[in-house]
Amino acid sequence: MGERVDDVGERISSGLLRTLITKVEHLTLALEKAAIAEYIELYRRPRRLLYFNFLAGIARGFGLAIGFTVVGALFLYALGKLASWNLPVVGEFIAEIARIVQNELARRH
Repeated sequence: MGERVDDVGERISSGLLRTLITKVEHLTLALEKAAIAEYIELYRRPRRLLYFNFLAGIARGFGLAIGFTVVGALFLYALGKLASWNLPVVGEFIAEIARIVQNELARRH
């Protein structure tokens, strides 16, 4: 209890200052990892941002087309395997699809 009030205040502000410096260092590292400067640079050059977004859109569209093709092919392959087993429910389902397709083709010609 013999401490002066100024010493206690100095110790508190010294600890608070160390904590604040540590937090600022962590924030600085987090901002560097997030590459904020690159994002800001992109927004300063709208043409470059549009170019990158255009390329990203092409890549997404291409990926979607390839993915849909693969999934569709797997579905048709599995449907063909089921049809080859001559299961009653599956056979009726496939026959109904074939009838619908034939009716649509006949109506268009």
